[in-house]
Amino acid sequence: MQRNETIPTRAPAWAGALVGLVSGGVALGVAQLLAGFFGPATFPVVAVGDAVVDLTPAPVKDFAIATFGENDKAVLVGGVLVVLAGIAALIGVVARRRLAYGLAGLDAFGVIGALAVFTRPGAVALDLLPTVAGVAAGSVALAWLLRRATVSRVSTSRVSTALPAPGPPAEVGEGEPASTAPEPERPAVMRAGGEVAEFDRRRLLTGAAGGVVVAGATALLGRQLSGQRAVDAARLGVRLPRPAVPAGPIPAGADLRLPGLSPFVTPNRDFYRVDTAISVPQVDPNDWTLRIHGLVGRPVELTYADLLKLPLTEADVTLTCVSNEVGGPYVGNARWLGVRMADVLRRAGLRSDADMLLSTSADGFTCGTPVDVVMDGREALFAIAMNGETLPVEHGFPVRQVVPGLYGYVSATKWVVDIKVTRFDTDQAYWTPRGWSAKGPIKTQSRIDVPKAGDSLKAGATTIAGVAWAQHTGVEAVEVRVDRGEWRRARLAQVPGPDTWRQWSIDWNATTGEHTIEVRATDAAGRTQTERIAPPAPDGATGWHTITVQVG
Repeated sequence: MQRNETIPTRAPAWAGALVGLVSGGVALGVAQLLAGFFGPATFPVVAVGDAVVDLTPAPVKDFAIATFGENDKAVLVGGVLVVLAGIAALIGVVARRRLAYGLAGLDAFGVIGALAVFTRPGAVALDLLPTVAGVAAGSVALAWLLRRATVSRVSTSRVSTALPAPGPPAEVGEGEPASTAPEPERPAVMRAGGEVAEFDRRRLLTGAAGGVVVAGATALLGRQLSGQRAVDAARLGVRLPRPAVPAGPIPAGADLRLPGLSPFVTPNRDFYRVDTAISVPQVDPNDWTLRIHGLVGRPVELTYADLLKLPLTEADVTLTCVSNEVGGPYVGNARWLGVRMADVLRRAGLRSDADMLLSTSADGFTCGTPVDVVMDGREALFAIAMNGETLPVEHGFPVRQVVPGLYGYVSATKWVVDIKVTRFDTDQAYWTPRGWSAKGPIKTQSRIDVPKAGDSLKAGATTIAGVAWAQHTGVEAVEVRVDRGEWRRARLAQVPGPDTWRQWSIDWNATTGEHTIEVRATDAAGRTQTERIAPPAPDGATGWHTITVQVG
């Protein structure tokens, strides 16, 4: 052995885990920084999350929506990050033995991230750059931190690598104080005439702190560069034209204004959001186009400026998610502004054999909408505004679909960029092969908002109230019963048309004890919602909303 050779050492397991975590953070930070230039979908965490969504069985998705609601995507991304953190720590521990093992681990997860990015719709080779650069930065950080965790000291004496056998303490000469200094933390391997590599806690921690700063700064800058600010600025700069066909004023009696009752118009900030987008697409309206092709006489391509020049229609429409359980929150009502889909499709010249519109969003999601529903005269819109303001980004800016009477999974495509006119027997949309019905007409439903399930009430006069919906047919009656007694008709609020939900209320003289309250609605065609309980899959939940309250 040459005299000045450095003898390697192995840092403690906790140090390896710390090195792995910081290196993983640097890798993700650099990847997110570059994804700020190439688009959110090129960030490997988002791409992996999207892939998980696509591959997850429908029952698991239903469970996630039912359990976590609109936070399901945040929970998924958080879960991905937790898994990555655990793996990064393990990589750091393994890298203590041999750096090549740690680098191989980073490369393996880089391959997984790259595959997730490259298999997204519209991906190109350059989209892999954030992942590749991230893995490279993480590898450099891993090697640097492991080197920093050790320091070489020259050893001139011959010391065995084996630990000495325990024995009595060395004798101390008269007048010589015994040493009480603690042994330093130095798991060193020492040989004659070589250098001793010792673990250096301070150098590791200062290096790790620097790595955390790099990871945080690059991630933050990447988020700022992701295009959100530019799209927000473009959205605020849109001047909405006046509608050629304005909606009439909302009837004075449409909102009963009872505490706890859902308002007739759902504020944008409170409107439910259920979609497959892990990262909300940031679509610049200046770059947006809508392509209509397939079974048409003449393909059409519209820019955002083209769309704003067309006659705009305003309509009050309630949207409902097929994932909504009986009594659930995934329903809301808004006033929408947009171009009638039927007018645009007529410009393309639909062929007589077409029966489906396969729409695609900017993030690759697809849904299939029946042609006859869009063309039957209802206010199906390519919407550009919601409740008097330009569409919020999370609700589909710059353009989304709004089709009364259909669940959102077959009609309400956000960030829509492409319409293929086709047939149900030749094409399938995103949810159909995952077990959901190809067509999704909304089922008549009603919900109790006041009181809430489990509430404790005072005995005496009280009010039971809620909302009911039967989009594009309309609600004709709502009935309520307590403790399986007689059904009593509720008072109905006014509505501007058949495409919105309808508020209802009924007086109740509450008596002491536990009570069960049920509600059912009947649509304008005379169909009363069924008592039969069914889950959301495959075509919408059924049953009567039932709650229990305590009166004291």
